[in-house]
Amino acid sequence: MQRILLCCALALTLFACTDEALMTEAGTPTVQQDPLTKAELNKLVEAHLFATNEVFNWNETTDHVIWSALELSQNEAVLGYQPAGYENLRETIHEIDVNSGAWKSTRDALVADLLAATERLTGNAITEEELFVSPEDGVLPILDIKVLHPGILAEFRTRPEVRYLEPSNYNAGEVELRSGSGCSEAPTDNINAADFTTISPNAKQPWNYAWMNIPQAWTRTQGDNIGIAIIDTGVYPEQDKLGSAFSSGSSTGRTISKFGTYEPSFWSSSTDGPNDQCGHGTQMAGLAAAPRTSAGNTVGVAYKANLVTYRATSDVIINGSKEKKGVKNALVAIGNRSDVKIVSMSIGDVFSSGTVEDGIYYAYNRGKLILCAAGTSLSWTSWYGVIFPANMSVTTAVTGIRSSSPMQRCNTCHDGSAVDFVIVMQRGEDSDRTSLTLSRFNNNPGYVGGSSAATATTAGIAALVWATNPSQSRAQVLDRLKQASSIYPGRSGSFGWGLIDANAATQ
Repeated sequence: MQRILLCCALALTLFACTDEALMTEAGTPTVQQDPLTKAELNKLVEAHLFATNEVFNWNETTDHVIWSALELSQNEAVLGYQPAGYENLRETIHEIDVNSGAWKSTRDALVADLLAATERLTGNAITEEELFVSPEDGVLPILDIKVLHPGILAEFRTRPEVRYLEPSNYNAGEVELRSGSGCSEAPTDNINAADFTTISPNAKQPWNYAWMNIPQAWTRTQGDNIGIAIIDTGVYPEQDKLGSAFSSGSSTGRTISKFGTYEPSFWSSSTDGPNDQCGHGTQMAGLAAAPRTSAGNTVGVAYKANLVTYRATSDVIINGSKEKKGVKNALVAIGNRSDVKIVSMSIGDVFSSGTVEDGIYYAYNRGKLILCAAGTSLSWTSWYGVIFPANMSVTTAVTGIRSSSPMQRCNTCHDGSAVDFVIVMQRGEDSDRTSLTLSRFNNNPGYVGGSSAATATTAGIAALVWATNPSQSRAQVLDRLKQASSIYPGRSGSFGWGLIDANAATQ
């Protein structure tokens, strides 16, 4: 505890000392300053997190802070644009055509001006190919570029056609979620016999399902014909319950589709495919929709739902430019799929991202219910509030709680005013006994917990509700979830509407 207080004190001291110098109006030219070191920048960010309990938004800080981050991340930036005077892009981003009209002319003028400013400020001419970090997607108004001089920030961040200009590849290291990468294989050893119930035809029902009355909901719905998309690290090809055996047992007549949008190489725009190399995505897919079979493995909540998985990140933190692009591309692809109604994102960061935000709005405007994890950290760092993108108003934030009263978050879970729903994810008396999900290779399930697992579980419950009437709107499904939650019509400042009763929600 002393170490935590010391770190916070140092961070707050730096924040106070640099507040006047660094937190001036964004885009205002200032006296040239040496860039912050990574340690200084990280302390500034952590001070913000501690003081505000909110994610760090690059749009709300100074050119100097942004330039410091760019210098520490290969000068990679992302610029979101719109025609000057355009309004309500968040509501119309799914309808625009960036390849014609005012959108195309705005893009072309910005690129020409960026090339001219780079030559003027650095003394070196660069080509359009050298300006761009990665190709445009032809859908969203985003430019992934190199910013090679601090003067470009002061010149372009104030332009009316620039929505944001921010670092795209800054990795804060120790300021991140403190949980490592979240990569692991669900441990299959020493599963307590009290943590599952064997149900027909020989499947394991995790102990925590009863807390949400999921077994009772199964008597009327199992998620038939509802599409759930998991944006995560992919799924292991070795796990046949997410492959050849996905449509088997009591789960026949459904499909699983796997895609990859993550491009790991800085020298190539090729993805590395749909296969999990982390473990996290496999675990989330298993919670949401693992089949109900006689093989002795765990069953997912919506065991008759269709599943679409996207390997969009290498781990659970959306911090690299390639991961942000991968998540954005997955969201656009999902937005264009009429068969997917629910998006589960058990990933996030303490930094906001304009790239990911644009993808979120695109999918949301096409009617998708987007569920996001509130955040999972080590117990001594879970003072962070709700992370991005769960903190967005158009996403639905979920966290995990213990099986105890009064309501208490699980030891690694974040809570806060942005949380909408909670799911029991951890024994009240034993932090190591969490929910159960698919492991990598065989039919022995493993433990998994945190707000990540709570989010995937909620995706399954939402599919159960939607399947009772597939013509329902997102708003109608959300309203049924709210009305079936333990605190409704009240709302907690930490736990939202409360614990979902799947049985009540599906009636």
